[in-house]
Amino acid sequence: MRVSLDLPGSPDRTRVVVAMSGGVDSSVVAGLLKESGYDVVGVTLQLYDHGEATHRKGACCAGQDIHDARRVAETLGIPHYVLDYEERFREAVIDPFAASYAAGETPVPCISCNQTVKFADLLGTAERLGADALATGHYVRSEQHGNRRALFRPVDLDRDQSYFLFATTPAQLDFLRFPLGGMTKAETRAAARAFNLPIAEKSDSQDICFVPSGGYADVIRKLNPGAAEPGHIVHIDGRVLGRHDGIINFTVGQRRGIGIALGQPLYVVHLDPEGRRVIVGPREALLTGRLHLRGVNWLGDMPLAEVPAGGIDILARVRSTRPPMPARLMVKDGKVVVDLAVGEAGVAPGQACVFYDGDGDGARVLGGGWIERSEHNAEAEIALGKLVSRDSAVAAL
Repeated sequence: MRVSLDLPGSPDRTRVVVAMSGGVDSSVVAGLLKESGYDVVGVTLQLYDHGEATHRKGACCAGQDIHDARRVAETLGIPHYVLDYEERFREAVIDPFAASYAAGETPVPCISCNQTVKFADLLGTAERLGADALATGHYVRSEQHGNRRALFRPVDLDRDQSYFLFATTPAQLDFLRFPLGGMTKAETRAAARAFNLPIAEKSDSQDICFVPSGGYADVIRKLNPGAAEPGHIVHIDGRVLGRHDGIINFTVGQRRGIGIALGQPLYVVHLDPEGRRVIVGPREALLTGRLHLRGVNWLGDMPLAEVPAGGIDILARVRSTRPPMPARLMVKDGKVVVDLAVGEAGVAPGQACVFYDGDGDGARVLGGGWIERSEHNAEAEIALGKLVSRDSAVAAL
């Protein structure tokens, strides 16, 4: 199967650096480009070395995965380099993740990794290697749109990774290529077998590669021992229901593992790091209708400054596992606010809100931002306002 990267010049005179994680997707990208006649150079980043994580099934960018990337490069007959980005990855991704989590947020480190290490640092390395493009194994599409490239959802919506790429800038999009955007995962696996790649049946990588056992709290304790301070579990109506061993053990929207029996389901509604309180309540208290965003990356044609006072209709996505839903984007005092047409449950600061112009195959990504604050229903907002505005007296009880 031959692919075209929509670049000037013939493939044999076009150098493409492929970000090879050691997994099936990026390995197939290298194979497709090699078969299509491009001058392919494979680059693998060593991002961490956390002992157990380097051998865990489904990990990436460490240990066995680097070895797998080397074997694929040998099979394809392409040059391959391993770059030590461990210090940079810790500085740009792991440490901010730990700080955000300890502050009661729900960060998405995969987006930060793409935003910093992969699409900034690695992209710069590709340019220094004389590359005309950097190709990755993400399931997303980019196409020429006017004088720039635009980002779109892929053919295989079950594998859609556009949520994790909202922070990609227009300049980066011009240099990036995503050859798997027009393929399904089944087709990618079939291509891996056709290329006789040694990783053809390898399991997919996990979302958070540097968490050895899936336990975020364990990583936070190791990086920030003071983050696991005990405190109180407080009902949204003000009642103190019990104690906890640290807010890092909880996330907004959580139902199981709270450790309180009240005769009705309880959900984590808010985390108060200053007061060391986990605030719980009924499910209806979770519903969020308005999102206040920070760090917005806008990829639409209309400049944000020209968005009319009443806003514009978009589709918004607050989780990678949810489809885009109707919403309205507004700019108030220079800040982006998104009103969701249907309330979402379990939305937390630190998550991403990504904008689209549709919800199907080929829908364009209009950008996105990080959720700084979410507004619940009126009753819950009033109750939370009273709780969070209190001093820390409750935590000292």
